[in-house]
Amino acid sequence: MKIAVLKEQADGERRVAATPETVKKLIALGAVLAVEAGAGKTASIADAAYADAGASVADRAATLAGADIVLGVQGPDPATLVGVSSGAWVVASFNPFGERDRVEAYAAAGYEALAMEFMPRITRAQSMDILSSQSNLSGYKAVLDAAAEYGRAFPMMMTAAGTISAAKAFVMGVGVAGLQAIATARRLGAQVSATDVRAATREQIQSLGAKPIFVENVAGIEGEGTGGYAGEMSPEYQAAQAELVSGHIAKQDIVITTALIPGRPAPRLISAAQVASMKPGSVIVDLAVEQGGNVEGSVAGEVVVVNGVKIVGHRNVPSRLAADASALFSRNLYNFLNAFWDKEAGKPVLDAEIGDAIRLTQGGKIVNPRLLS
Repeated sequence: MKIAVLKEQADGERRVAATPETVKKLIALGAVLAVEAGAGKTASIADAAYADAGASVADRAATLAGADIVLGVQGPDPATLVGVSSGAWVVASFNPFGERDRVEAYAAAGYEALAMEFMPRITRAQSMDILSSQSNLSGYKAVLDAAAEYGRAFPMMMTAAGTISAAKAFVMGVGVAGLQAIATARRLGAQVSATDVRAATREQIQSLGAKPIFVENVAGIEGEGTGGYAGEMSPEYQAAQAELVSGHIAKQDIVITTALIPGRPAPRLISAAQVASMKPGSVIVDLAVEQGGNVEGSVAGEVVVVNGVKIVGHRNVPSRLAADASALFSRNLYNFLNAFWDKEAGKPVLDAEIGDAIRLTQGGKIVNPRLLS
């Protein structure tokens, strides 16, 4: 069973799908590991480290030749997988809803594409969940990005020359990224508040020492979706939330938005009018910018200034912490393969619960129910 690890080709992608640590563990399962030369360079991993771990390091053609499993951070162009075994697995993230043409190309090429972002949010799959591991880093980095753009200090400081007030930070969307953003902003000394459409997050916000900002007296609106994600809000809830947030956001120095709904454009949380209500020098970080953005006026890959307010829209935020992001992503992949490794067969064998959830293509067809509905 040959496993190939490729150098990422997508613009700005600095992560790698395996580290020397996971290479050793995969070899211990009985696999043969091949790593494309330079694959780990942007994540601060030298080719020699892979070789020392037991992998062969070669050019792309040699790495792919006869591969049964290809590991990637972002699914590679199937046309570039020359020499890969027929029916091979490609295990990566694929953005299946946003890049349907690429999924169709995988089906046409006869590969079995396994989308790690479709991993079900169940207890036994937590260690395989790339969305959680990468979102955790995104929430942390969002606060650092905000601090870098903000022209003042975060904590309250009492000096002989006078007192500096603590920055006021507001986190919108309290999933994995939001919770880490709250914790990081608190550690930096900010006065933190947060909101979410899911009522269950109130206690999580309070447990981190932040102030929950919630719509009250709107019956039956909990915002609970499937798989731990937020659902879509009713018009009544949206109106009530907009009114509440408008008054709160005008007083904030830092706002971080993290709201996503799988398979749909990111919900709009902040309007242009709300941006205009903020003080000059304030900073908004839109972590959903690549899915359409939570903030009106945010631009993917840019920091824009609107009425003196900076709106930060960095792409691929986890990749900006490439070494740690790669370490976590590669462990997710190892945990996945290890969980299903059949020693007698000498390869992983998926069960229906997880296999059917993450398998996009098989036998020349798109087979995932979420892409067929």
